Amino acid sequence: MQNHRSLIIIGSGPAGLTAGIYAARANLKPLVIKGKNPGGQLMGTTAVENWPGNISINGPQLMINMQEHAAHFGAEFLDESIVSVDFKKKPFTVNTDTGTQLTADSIIIATGASPKRLGCPGEADYWGKGVTTCAVCDGAFYKDRKVVIVGGGDTAMEDASFMLNFTTQITIVHILDKLTASAATQARVINNPHINIIYNTTVSQIHGNGTHVTGATLVDQKTKETRNIDTDAIFVAIGLNPNVAPFKSHLALNKYGFIEVKDQTNTSIPGVFVAGDVADYRYRQAITSSGAGCMAALDAERYLKSL
Repeated sequence: MQNHRSLIIIGSGPAGLTAGIYAARANLKPLVIKGKNPGGQLMGTTAVENWPGNISINGPQLMINMQEHAAHFGAEFLDESIVSVDFKKKPFTVNTDTGTQLTADSIIIATGASPKRLGCPGEADYWGKGVTTCAVCDGAFYKDRKVVIVGGGDTAMEDASFMLNFTTQITIVHILDKLTASAATQARVINNPHINIIYNTTVSQIHGNGTHVTGATLVDQKTKETRNIDTDAIFVAIGLNPNVAPFKSHLALNKYGFIEVKDQTNTSIPGVFVAGDVADYRYRQAITSSGAGCMAALDAERYLKSL
């Protein structure tokens, strides 16, 4: 394997793989470093029903298709993870968890973000089987069903508002005694008769029938009393952690800890571009990540031509 590349793409979710497709078609011969979670968050999703051109497609299958698409045009893949980088001098240097050191004239960072999890028993068992972090992705599966949304910020309120399109049996569970969402976002849900808000409460366990979520155990943080509720889905909306660890001391981050974006895909260092959830704290959709991956590849191509 060549140790120097004109372009290295870090990450293999929708953003990274779309960047790989565009860069490969531009004959940049990109190397995609797949990372710890190849395929990104869609690998934990069952049916994806908002990907244009596919009425319904399995999340992992969609990612397999995208990788095959990129490989078809000449993208290469390395099944390792980046642990450190050096962006102070050119060519840029990246180091992997197996000791591989590579250099590149240009970098696209597409490492995504990891949803914060509850960490309670049953969560991992039913992840993708009723436990999810994306109401927009999975909400339509729960028409006229009972759903629980965990969180009190803007994302939780937006999820609750979105779920009103499908059900009138919505419960918000929040650890604090008041919501933390903006006033405007709260106003859309706080007085809605179809939304029940339980304050000062956490989910301590998630229950299921082996194939899908059936309920949860709640704990009152003041009295420590527990109770069980029935639910068909649990939407965890307690935030995302952008996967920025190797880049923290090298690139500017915004106030939320995501990589700061300038002029669509540029970072604070010329030649280093960014795409997807590692920079996007607002939309967080596969299709918007793919669009950003496209833009990053086009910008990287223009940058390389300018050298």
